[in-house]
Parts: sequence; C-alpha cells; structure tokens
Amino acid sequence: MNLFFKKPHFSKHELTQIRDAISNAENCTSGEIRVYVEKNCKAENVLDRAALCFNKLEMHKTENRNAVLIYLAMKDRKFAIIGDSGINAVVAENFWEEEKNILQQHFKNGKIVEGICQCVATMGKHLQKYFPHQTGESKNELSNDVVIG
Repeated sequence: MNLFFKKPHFSKHELTQIRDAISNAENCTSGEIRVYVEKNCKAENVLDRAALCFNKLEMHKTENRNAVLIYLAMKDRKFAIIGDSGINAVVAENFWEEEKNILQQHFKNGKIVEGICQCVATMGKHLQKYFPHQTGESKNELSNDVVIG
C-alpha cells in the first residue's frame, strides 16, 4: 500500500510513544505486536518483505501464534500488517483491511506516529477478544521496541 510519508525517521520521543502504545495494548491481550521500520522495501511485494521480517524477528515462535507485525518502508511509502496463523484462524476476513485503513488515513494526513499508535491500540482491543490477557500472566514474548531495519 502506498503512503505519503513526510519524515524519513522517528525521534526518540516518537519511538517511546510507539513502544508505550504497544505496551499498553499488550496489557489487555496475550497477543504480541511489533513495528518494523526501514527506509526501503527490499522486495518487490511489500507483503513478501513483511513476511520475511516477521520470520527474521521469530514472531512465529509465540506460544499461541498470536503475533502481529506492522511493517513500514518509509522512503518507498509502503506498509503492511500481517498476523500469525493463530490470529488469522479466528479474526474476520477483513480484519487486516480495517487496521490498514486506520493507518492509511493518518498517514495521508502526515500523522504517522499517531496512526501507528491508534492502530496498535485498536489491534490490542480486537486481540483481547480472541487472546485475553491471563490473570497473573506477565509474559512478554517479544520486545516492544520499534525495530529499525
């Protein structure tokens, strides 16, 4: 999906905002959310690149196969959202389209960080329905830090 990015990178404050949004979203679900950002998409198809990054980050190794990756190629103005098999088995067919629409609307308005944070928050609420946070469970299987490729 093409975007209208205006900034080539994120500040430390913006990275903290995104990390905090991920942490907050994961407080209500056992699902795992990651954000991967790089300058250029190193594949012809953005979904192929996102899948490669998903595997490189070993996101498929979560206990419930309930990890989500938001992939951004800033200079190429592309992004993708992909989820693991555990999520895809239970969510509606158009689930990822709804999430992509949240991002795309914010990106068109130049509000990249706000879009990511809102998408992460919405995703956390949706994932809570299928993968609720278990009482006493404090297991964070994947880092909440934004990955810069």
